[in-house]
Amino acid sequence: MTKRILAVDDEPGILQLLKDYFEIQGYEVIEASNGTQVFEKLSQKPDLILLDVNLPGIDGFEVCKMIRDHVSCPILFLTAKVEEADRIRGFHLGGDDYILKPFSIDELGARVEAHLRREERKNEKKAVKIQGPLAIHYDERSVYYNGRPISFTRTEFNIVELLSSNSGQVFSKDQVYDRVRGYDGSGDSSIVTEHIRRIRLKLSSFTEKPYIETVWGVGYKWIG
Repeated sequence: MTKRILAVDDEPGILQLLKDYFEIQGYEVIEASNGTQVFEKLSQKPDLILLDVNLPGIDGFEVCKMIRDHVSCPILFLTAKVEEADRIRGFHLGGDDYILKPFSIDELGARVEAHLRREERKNEKKAVKIQGPLAIHYDERSVYYNGRPISFTRTEFNIVELLSSNSGQVFSKDQVYDRVRGYDGSGDSSIVTEHIRRIRLKLSSFTEKPYIETVWGVGYKWIG
């Protein structure tokens, strides 16, 4: 089945570049130049969203915040400049990756392909991990403790999924970033530390058990 990409950018030249490139690669491309058009075109059920941060009116961060609870597909931010604080904010809002402008169109294509491959693998997984009162539903992408839901962002759940489904295996920050982002994550691997901190904080509201262990100088592993 042809994958559908929603490309969002207020620069006509970039939109045309994205449309031409990805259609040649066999994708269907939906175009939007502002946040309002994004809301209108979500009904076409894109498999991935390329979202410019600096949109007129409602910026890309706000668009992501408004749509993330209603779409499960990967969201990749396109931006000319971004500070670490902005990256953290974008990931917390549910973004999956950052592509800096000017970008290599072939690298962007590789990242898109990698994210879509990961989505296919995720959708094939139909399993539940029960660890005492903790239940991780991989197919539903949900976590419960004694029947009470624990709310994780998309990226936080991706990390929980990776570590918990490979219990006891140690992953470095680079490996975690690469696996949950889907392509060449080493440049931003330090962001993993913040995600792990937030996961632990959310788990600590329900239990004192440290499900994620830090292996100093190496990385992280799931206990149990």
